[in-house]
Formats: sequence, structure tokens, C-alpha cells
Amino acid sequence: QVLIRMNVIWRNYISCPRIRKVPHRYQSGCHPVAPLGSRILTDPTKVFEHNMWDHMQWSKEEEEAARKIVEENSAVRVLSEEQVKYESEASKYWDTFYKIHKNKFFKDRNWLLREFPEILPVGQKTEEKVKELSWNHVKINTESFFSKMHCPTMPEEKNHYKESSGSSDGQSKAGSDFSKLDSEEYRERPLKTELFPGSNAAFRILEVGCGAGNSVFPILNTLQNVPEFFLYCCDFASGAVELVKSHASYRASQCCAFVHDVCDHGLPYPFPDGTLDVILLVFVLSSIHPDRMQGVINRLSKLLKPGGMLLFRDYGRYDKTQLRFKRGHCLSENFYVRGDGTRAYFFTKGEVHNMFCKAGLDEKQNLVDRRLQVNRKKKVKMHRVWVQGKFQKPLHLTQKSSNLVFSVLSHG
Repeated sequence: QVLIRMNVIWRNYISCPRIRKVPHRYQSGCHPVAPLGSRILTDPTKVFEHNMWDHMQWSKEEEEAARKIVEENSAVRVLSEEQVKYESEASKYWDTFYKIHKNKFFKDRNWLLREFPEILPVGQKTEEKVKELSWNHVKINTESFFSKMHCPTMPEEKNHYKESSGSSDGQSKAGSDFSKLDSEEYRERPLKTELFPGSNAAFRILEVGCGAGNSVFPILNTLQNVPEFFLYCCDFASGAVELVKSHASYRASQCCAFVHDVCDHGLPYPFPDGTLDVILLVFVLSSIHPDRMQGVINRLSKLLKPGGMLLFRDYGRYDKTQLRFKRGHCLSENFYVRGDGTRAYFFTKGEVHNMFCKAGLDEKQNLVDRRLQVNRKKKVKMHRVWVQGKFQKPLHLTQKSSNLVFSVLSHG
């Protein structure tokens, strides 16, 4: 029975040639009608039967109550000299955070591949490699790898988990070369493009603000048997990067973790511009000063290949985290500092649209994810609000080449 089921999964995978003609980054419109969950609260009397409810609609009264709370908790601002300290010593506060909590604070984001299937490099080369795998290997890995993908017949424009395995493969030549990035000598000379970590990869991902690796290792563990894939991950907290590199599942042959401040546009990356297929920006931009956000997005957009995707998820306006801040923690409008010195901004859908489009990216998805989180023991209800978006770097086809493409398609 298990073999029959796996055979069905395998046939379904092979029977999706339309989706597999190009990598997932071109398929950003292909996601379920309810991409962020389908547990809908229809009977308010059953609210405490589950920990989380999806697609919650706020009443006007609820939104007005949230607005008043924010007005109240932002009435008193942090002194300007204190704000300068939080900005200039931002990396120190996050370093302290990871020294205290290590990798115990956040859970692995195993939801990542469900929300962002663009992370999976399902191009023709991957399909050919999978066909070469033995049937026994396919039986073991098919469900964990391919069940996270879907093959819809029609694209739709709109609409946490600990687990790790594996062992370190040691430093590759490119990986060992990259260790020179930490030296002043390396920073003073231009980055060579003929050899860099992941230079032989066909599909490259960068996670910005990787923390202790809660996105890194779900991705690495899923794609460990896909040699043409390479993952870069960076954080400006050196302690976080050390946690990633010391993890049992870290493999230098498929991953390069490095210390980097995305606000410092003069710092080199360990790869040339225009080489990334996917950039992951999940709960990171909110920790950056609002005045510097646009510059960060502008710089990141240059790292993408034409057609590459920037995947975004972060705090939304009136999330319970914002409503819980007390007076005296507000730095500026919708921007706060926590007791440990780390900061958080709360976005609207419109703000997200404007920033990424100003950077020259095309919006493929931009939605507000409203959920109701429930503490069943204490009988407490909490509104969660997140903004999720997918933004693509244009292919920049000329009118002449566009006409040629349409001509070929019409006669194909």
C-alpha cells in the first residue's frame, strides 16, 4: 500500500511538465487559493478549540480599538540620544540576544516551503537529477521533498517544529576562500567573480538575517540531495553566524554563512551582483531603522538575477506585538524598541508595495495575513497580523525580443 501511494506521488510529480519548464521563481502566481492556512472560525463559540484561526476579519470596532492603543503607547518617544545608541549599537544588542538564547528562542520555520515554494529549484536539471535517483531513495525522500510542491491546473494571481539531521561535509575550496572576507586585506581588494562560494551552483538563495538558522536548516535538510542548489545566509550578529556554522546540519558544500550588515552598502558580498535566484527577507526588515529600509531593498534587488524573486514576511500594523508595547518604548511612528534593545517596525501593505516597487521589482503577491491566536488555558485571544509579499526582478525584454517571443509562441 505504501509503494502504491509513493508510486502515485511519483507519477503526479512527473506529470507536471508545465510547471517544471522553468524554476519556481517564475511561478509566483501558482499557489493555493488559501495560501496561509484554511482553518476558518465560523462558530465563535468554538474559538478555544484550536490554538490558531486563519483569515480573520477585523470589525471596525476592533481596528479602532487597536488604533487607540497604538496612539497611547506611542505618545511618549524615546529620547534622541538613546535612539542614536540603539541605532549605532544594533549589532551588539542582537549579539547579546543570541549569547543568551542561542538557538532555543525561535522554532524552525518548517512552514517556509509551504508559503514560499519558489525556494525549491524545480527546473529541468533537478528533474533529470531526481530521475537518476534509485527507487529506494525516491521512496524515502519523495514525500518530504515533492509533497511540498503543488501542480495547479490554473495559476492564481492572488490568492512553528524542531528537526535537524545530517553532518558537516568539511570546507570546500570556495568555502575556505571565503573565510578571507573577515580580513581587512580582503575588504580592500575587489571580489573575484571567477571563483566564489556556490559558483558552480545553478540555483542560489540568500537569506538575510539568518539568526540561529531557523530557516537555513529546514531548507538545507530539504535540498540536501540537490547538488545544483546553494544557500547563502548572513547576519550582522557574529554570534548568530557562529551558531549556524557550528550546527550539525551545516554543510560548506551547500551553504555559506557570513557576517554582514545589509545597511552598509560598501561591504562586499561573497558573490557577484545578479547571481541570486531567491532572496529571503523574513522578519528582518522590521528591525532596521525606517530611514534605511529603502536603501537595503535597493541594494538587495541588485543581487537578483533577472526573473529572481525576493520573498518577504514581517510584522503587520496592529499585530499583538505592537499593541503590547508600553509607553516610552516608541522610537518613531510604528517603530519601537524592546527591553533588550532590539527594535521592531510594523508595516502596512501599502508601505511594502511602495518600497519594493521603488527598488524596481514587480509585485507578484502582497497580502495581509490576519490570524487569531488563542491561549486555551488562559482563555485569551490575540490578533496576529503579518504582511507577506513576493517581488520579482523584471526580465527587461526589449520590444523587439518580446515580439520575437510572441511570434515563436503563436507559431509553436
